[in-house]
Amino acid sequence: MVRDEVDELVEAWARERGDLDLAPVEVFSRISRLARRLDLARREAFAERDVESWEFDVLAALRRAGAPYELSPGRLLRETLVTSGTMTNRVDRLVSRGLVERLPDPRDRRGVLVRLTVEGKTVVDGAFEALLAAEQGFLSGLEDDDRSRLAHLLRTLLAPFG
Repeated sequence: MVRDEVDELVEAWARERGDLDLAPVEVFSRISRLARRLDLARREAFAERDVESWEFDVLAALRRAGAPYELSPGRLLRETLVTSGTMTNRVDRLVSRGLVERLPDPRDRRGVLVRLTVEGKTVVDGAFEALLAAEQGFLSGLEDDDRSRLAHLLRTLLAPFG
């Protein structure tokens, strides 16, 4: 059986507090450690493409929207879960980098749309490919059935949070 540092942590707690159910520690300590490693891998993958995580989040929302790769600022807010002021700042910075452009909304004279540029599409596609390669590395030790089972279990765990 493969052992890790969490096994040692749980054994130490069991010795000191054997009256407690330590099952959550076995699960969430591993998730927490994995999340830190995933965050580092994500930053590294994006740094290779000269993209910040927040930039990727906005660019990816536009890319997932499909051609012509545009969304209203309000929709971008919902997709990225940031405030209006934060989104304005982010779009301004992406416009200055030539990764997105602002266009008038033909359905609303007062509104604007944020559209991915050709360069922005190239950047987000490259960053996404680098991210997937890094994440594939994390899953390489699992069989396909185990990956599916893990995805299902994590979905079940996250479902109550909407």
